[in-house]
Amino acid sequence: MNPLRALADYVSLRQRFYGSSTARIRQYQWRAIEVLLAMARRKSPFYQDLYRGRDVRSLAEFAQLPTIHKAAMMENFDRLNTAGLKRDELVAYAVEKELARDYLGYYAGEYVVGLSSGTSGAKGIYVTPRSLTARLPAVFLARGGIPLRLLPFRILFLLRVFSQGFADIRAPLISLTYLSTMTDPGEIVERMNADRINVLMAPPSLLRVLLPHIDTIRVRPKRIVSYAEVLEQEEKERLQRAFECPVVQIYQASEGPIGSACRCGTLHINEDLVYVELFDEGGDPVTESGRTARRMIVTNLLNTAQPLIRYEMNDLVELGGPCPCGSRFRTIAKVIGRNDDVFVFRARDGTARPVFPDLLSRWIITSSDAIREFRVVQGSDGGMEITVDAEDRADPEIIRAALLDRFRTELSSFGIEAAVRVRFERIPLPVDNTKLKRFVRAKGTP
Repeated sequence: MNPLRALADYVSLRQRFYGSSTARIRQYQWRAIEVLLAMARRKSPFYQDLYRGRDVRSLAEFAQLPTIHKAAMMENFDRLNTAGLKRDELVAYAVEKELARDYLGYYAGEYVVGLSSGTSGAKGIYVTPRSLTARLPAVFLARGGIPLRLLPFRILFLLRVFSQGFADIRAPLISLTYLSTMTDPGEIVERMNADRINVLMAPPSLLRVLLPHIDTIRVRPKRIVSYAEVLEQEEKERLQRAFECPVVQIYQASEGPIGSACRCGTLHINEDLVYVELFDEGGDPVTESGRTARRMIVTNLLNTAQPLIRYEMNDLVELGGPCPCGSRFRTIAKVIGRNDDVFVFRARDGTARPVFPDLLSRWIITSSDAIREFRVVQGSDGGMEITVDAEDRADPEIIRAALLDRFRTELSSFGIEAAVRVRFERIPLPVDNTKLKRFVRAKGTP
């Protein structure tokens, strides 16, 4: 990390557009989009063809350009990216890392490669240049919802995996410790006490798991940052009471840093990092607070290696009102994403072991390239039924064998034995653009 560059980034990100008008913010976004479009037309054959004959001279005309989605992005990856990267090579690299549980390092020494299932259930590859991840500490400091008075930050980060992108956040005055979501809650508390953690970062489902152990936390965190799942307002208030500290939310997606918390704890769209278009069912822009957008189209203003321009996401958001912090960046009252159930298994030693949806999802999407969509139900017997929507060319028995072998191996590593059944059928996505609930735990499950 370049300390002078990091300081400049921090000052810029911290102060940028506070007190500015919405018109000035839009002017900045249009200039950034102009530069992005010019670059994409020079370097990306995919966008050259997509935008051929289309002159764009304003944000209004930009809104008339065609959108893309994950399937189109993956199908055209080799022609879309501007770094000469090959989709099949990146997928093989990401899957190999996943199977080896080795999530650090850069592809070709230059790129962080992310593997995502998202709403579609199929693999998505997202590439971030090393030059961009090197600037993450400044972004984290300026937009992490964590006040500088807590410096030095002693952060405990809890998620399924620890990627190189998160490792790049480490910097002077930022100590970041990672633990997997499969870590025993008692061990998590021991680490919190030993390292005197003052910032706890975790999905809401894992924070719930820690609640019964809260009295054993000798050094309470001063701030909790929630991500990766829906955080309901009632749950946020419950967690704040239990941990006796503020809980803020960040909205980070594979497509970019969508939203960050301000000093008031309000979730704002990062208008200078991403350009977000919101529309209702009829295709009209959503601009009023309290309204839920049924379509969300994102343009990443920073990543030029894998340009995502008018990329359609399946998240739904409800706009919030003005924030007393003074920023004119739009606020998000609620992110309406997938709210999957956490599965609970009885381990060999008799203890109850939670297994989080993101981990199960990775086991599935890395078992076969032919899985188009999936849904998993945990029954009252503790076993699972995996419903697979496979590509027409796929051999169901090969997919079944791969899934059964992967689940048997992975569950056994956690001391779990559970019946796993695999069936095949079409799985239609919800017609109202809400996220498919992919993991369901049946009532009465032990």
